[in-house]
Amino acid sequence: MEGQNSKDKRKLHREVLKQMITLATSGFGLVAALAWNNVIQELVNNYIKKYVSVGSGIISLIIYAIIITILAVSITYQLTKLKDKIDN
Repeated sequence: MEGQNSKDKRKLHREVLKQMITLATSGFGLVAALAWNNVIQELVNNYIKKYVSVGSGIISLIIYAIIITILAVSITYQLTKLKDKIDN
């Protein structure tokens, strides 16, 4: 009985550690995403807006949304492939 209790405690500690790593990784991911958000906004504002004067606000936002979507999909795809590779 004592051995099983010890195994349960270790399993709980591992699960807590795994969750802490997941939360920390998510937090750093959010900070990185916000930093890239600013970079992409500046790129669109500085290089796209000047060439499209009429209605440039909405066009810039659409271009920005497309860039963010492409980045999000490609990064998620790469991370999913990496996770599958690690799991196997």
